[in-house]
Amino acid sequence: MPRGGRIFGFPLEGFSFFQSLLLAVASAFFTFFATTCAAIFCLLIWTMFDPRALHYAADTYRYVGFPAGVLMLVVAVPFFLTLWVRAKVRK
Repeated sequence: MPRGGRIFGFPLEGFSFFQSLLLAVASAFFTFFATTCAAIFCLLIWTMFDPRALHYAADTYRYVGFPAGVLMLVVAVPFFLTLWVRAKVRK
């Protein structure tokens, strides 16, 4: 039986350094687009009640998507690099 954690059946061990960095960047990329999409849909609903809200369209990227993506990158890089270091120490 393999050791280590799993998320949705995906093992969280055995990554190389490049794979760890790639997963961290991919997590941040996905988070940026997911939160920006949610913010755009919220803005769409807000625009139905206040048509002047369309002027805030660029804010979805600047104030929602970008900070969420950077925050995920700040969290994911140490997480995946810690997994990589643990795998190196075990060998």
